[in-house]
Amino acid sequence: MSAVRRIALLDAPSNLGLRPPTPTSTPGCAKAPGALRDHGLLGRLVARDAGCLTAPRYDVGDWRPGDGVAHAHAIAAYSVALAGRIGAIIDADEFPVVVGGDCSILLGSALAMHRLGEAVGGRIGLVYVDGHSDFRHPGNASYVGAAAGEGLALATGRGQADLAAIEGRRPYFRDVDVVVLGIRAQDEYRLDLQAAGILTRPVPALRAEGAARTAQWARDQLADCAGYWVHIDVDVLDPAVMPAVDAPDPGGIAFAELELLIAGLVDTPHCLGIELTVFDPDYDPDGAYAADITSAVVAGLAPIRAAASARSASPLAFTQRRRPAPDADRFRPPVSVVPEPAPEVAVEPAPPPVVPPPVEPAAPSPAAIDPAAAGSTPAAEDDAAPVRRPAIGRQRRSAFDVIAGDADAVRKRRSAADILAAPLGSDAAGPGRLRRPTDADPITPDPRPGGLRRRPATDDSDPDTRPGGLRRRPAADDSDPDTRPGGLRRRPEDEGEAITTKPRPGGLRRPGQVGDDPPPPEDH
Repeated sequence: MSAVRRIALLDAPSNLGLRPPTPTSTPGCAKAPGALRDHGLLGRLVARDAGCLTAPRYDVGDWRPGDGVAHAHAIAAYSVALAGRIGAIIDADEFPVVVGGDCSILLGSALAMHRLGEAVGGRIGLVYVDGHSDFRHPGNASYVGAAAGEGLALATGRGQADLAAIEGRRPYFRDVDVVVLGIRAQDEYRLDLQAAGILTRPVPALRAEGAARTAQWARDQLADCAGYWVHIDVDVLDPAVMPAVDAPDPGGIAFAELELLIAGLVDTPHCLGIELTVFDPDYDPDGAYAADITSAVVAGLAPIRAAASARSASPLAFTQRRRPAPDADRFRPPVSVVPEPAPEVAVEPAPPPVVPPPVEPAAPSPAAIDPAAAGSTPAAEDDAAPVRRPAIGRQRRSAFDVIAGDADAVRKRRSAADILAAPLGSDAAGPGRLRRPTDADPITPDPRPGGLRRRPATDDSDPDTRPGGLRRRPAADDSDPDTRPGGLRRRPEDEGEAITTKPRPGGLRRPGQVGDDPPPPEDH
């Protein structure tokens, strides 16, 4: 049995094991699989849809107390079919999740487990999580009638043979291989369970030990078994959180405890599968309880889902298994087929690549070399033939034409080679073209802010010329050693001059103070 198994969701909507709620109605737990699927159970479990095993018609007819278990024949037939479906899922190395239905579907699961135990040569155990022991049988009751209330008794071989010994297999589970969890402390048949040697942990003990430790305790009790099956009846929950069952009984557990219990039981390869029973959507008109059950089941089966998700990373994960071939074909040696050799095809060598001769660069035209032949005058350019553009709609003007104006709209655009070949002193400068000044051009004074101006390129006599031809203007008197940066210097104080105003730091004074030179006259 692989530790990594995909979940397979199988519907078992049988209500054959319950009494009718009223003389004219049928139990609603057969609707449970559909209600849980409506809340996304299949997708949230990331499970394979194993389908639905439709149950026979519910019809008690003229059954009377003392007639034995109602629907016994139909339940037996349904159990055989259900056992086959569960066995096929396990054989495919998948984890079956069976959604009932009432507790009578346990007989189908028990039959499948007995078949499996016989095949592997070991015993299969049962963890029975239920709010009731379901241990009524002819030995401790005046009569029997509803198989759901006698499920555990029938599974352990107590009761009428057509249900307790299907296919002659009796019992399906031995008493020592059964652990009962979640029954109420005042359960009617708790002493019978104790006398039979069936281990139990009622709700008070379960809560005292904790759900997780209780699950581990149950696993330890079944350590000698080859595996075990898990039965979950949602009436193990307290009616305060789950009243949508056929027989609610106070004193149950909470959803969080159920989740921990399921997770602790399924987190081992020895857990062979799980079934969920007795939820009745007829008592859940708005679907709130179905949503709670779905979330609890998804959370409880998280260990199985996590392992399956890790396996899904492989491209070969969860591929459909092939059925074994019949005996006549299984050991048939394969037929070797030798393919005929393909005819040889002569391959002609590819011709050598043709290398084009090198192209000599074109010599520049005389017009590009001789400034006189270049036709630097505008008249020469006007005589050239205008460039024709496609006359489609309105002719678009280039940026050059817009800058040059309408008069130069047909002026030829000069190439980069023409611009580089043109002499430096050419007057054919157009928009955006710069012209280098010649020595003959006069240098016009262009004082910059602060009195700086550009020096001509030919004047290299000034050793203090800055990059770009800029130079520092001489100070008024460079001989004074006390000159400050920027040409400022301390003004000497005259001994005979009376200073009536406090001088500034560094000897600077505000103009107009006593001792200052009169301001120069303004030029008009």
